[in-house]
Amino acid sequence: MVKNYMGYREFVIEGRNAVIEAFRAGKPIDRLFIQDGTQDGPIQTIKREARKQDTMIKFVAKERLDQLSETGKHQGVIAYTAAYEYADVADILATAHSKNEPPFIILLDNIEDPHNLGAIIRTANLAGAHGIIIPKNRAAGLTATVARTSAGALNYTPVAKVTNLGKTIEELKKEGLWFVCADMDGTTMYQLDLKGPIGLVIGSEGEGVGRLVREKCDFIASIPMKGEIDSLNASVAAGVLAYEIVRQRMQ
Repeated sequence: MVKNYMGYREFVIEGRNAVIEAFRAGKPIDRLFIQDGTQDGPIQTIKREARKQDTMIKFVAKERLDQLSETGKHQGVIAYTAAYEYADVADILATAHSKNEPPFIILLDNIEDPHNLGAIIRTANLAGAHGIIIPKNRAAGLTATVARTSAGALNYTPVAKVTNLGKTIEELKKEGLWFVCADMDGTTMYQLDLKGPIGLVIGSEGEGVGRLVREKCDFIASIPMKGEIDSLNASVAAGVLAYEIVRQRMQ
């Protein structure tokens, strides 16, 4: 089954054999739903294939699978492929080097809303970021909704998916990047030097950036807020901070 939104295709794969073959063919599986309690041979095979690709597995009730199913013949398993292929982190660095620019990368922690991810990809493109990095777990993938919300930016801005965001930050530091994390308890962004090779880390408005990732960052940046509520939508926060980086780079 193919879901098509404004030209962006997301494949929904139902049934045990179909899902197994999709994994073995190397298709990028973004989401995998397995009926809770199923332990037979084909399901064990699917689990093994999922682990090889570091695909996140969600165990759900049969009623949930029935709701998701387009065919009514899910056999206890439904998989969703990505609407776009993922890039490698090396591809993002290569993009920066090809433009002779210091790398500017946005890293997202706990961003599970596809509309937020799509909006951030759109902002990243307009702000000149060279790419986005997301974790494999607890993150929205490159679904058709994300592609649509990005307003075409996904065609130009590479997105890499990594197993461990903290380890990726450590590896990028060896490439000369330093990292700023968005948090309301940080230093006001106008007081920080945000020029040079930089990674901007954004968390969800509910949980923020996780502790382990936050500890890897060199600086904590806050956005001045004058109203009665205490947080911005994640995509808005990403836009505000990204354009402060743009402003400083233009000086």
